[in-house]
Amino acid sequence: MVRAAAARGITHLAITDHDRIEGALEAQAIAAREAPNLAVLVGQEIRTEAGDMIGVFLTEAVPPGLAPAAAVAAVREQGGLIGVAHPFDRFRGSLGKGEPAWFEALVGEVDWIEAWNARLMFGDGNARAAVLAERLGVPGVAVSDAHTVLEVGIAATIVQGDPSTPEGLKSALAGPHELLTGRSSAYVRLLGPAAKLVQRARGRGRVQPPVASR
Repeated sequence: MVRAAAARGITHLAITDHDRIEGALEAQAIAAREAPNLAVLVGQEIRTEAGDMIGVFLTEAVPPGLAPAAAVAAVREQGGLIGVAHPFDRFRGSLGKGEPAWFEALVGEVDWIEAWNARLMFGDGNARAAVLAERLGVPGVAVSDAHTVLEVGIAATIVQGDPSTPEGLKSALAGPHELLTGRSSAYVRLLGPAAKLVQRARGRGRVQPPVASR
């Protein structure tokens, strides 16, 4: 991922594995040695009890299974930023499914909304997310959601300033920014399950949320 991003001219790469940050920390160390012009932002795709969120600038993993508001608080406690992943994707864990009563109030408190997710293949989820971001005044971003090297940089957000710190990224998203809205092909998406098996074999599979005792 690091080599691909550097070769494609990407300057800042957020690595957000499901439930874990070890891979992002490893990538950050590799970038420091081999790709000094690439800043790796340590992040995580956080599986809340209602859908997926993205945290960046993390120092420790956020446990899965929290309420969305608790996940926001956990990221803020680390000094990180948090956004909403693919809010209207019908086939993945998405906070906007069914548009629960609390949804817009929560989304109004985050740092960005994925207005374009390159892996959203069907339906109007991206369009609805873009409309939501504009209506609530929350920055919309475009993300590759890359699960394979082939997808790195297929979608991206171009910002001004230096987004390598929480303050810098928040300021950059508040200013003018451009969304590059590429889309993953169906062929590339077929490689996703294989990538998940590799991660599992490396001991980096999904973390199961705790089961409530009765």
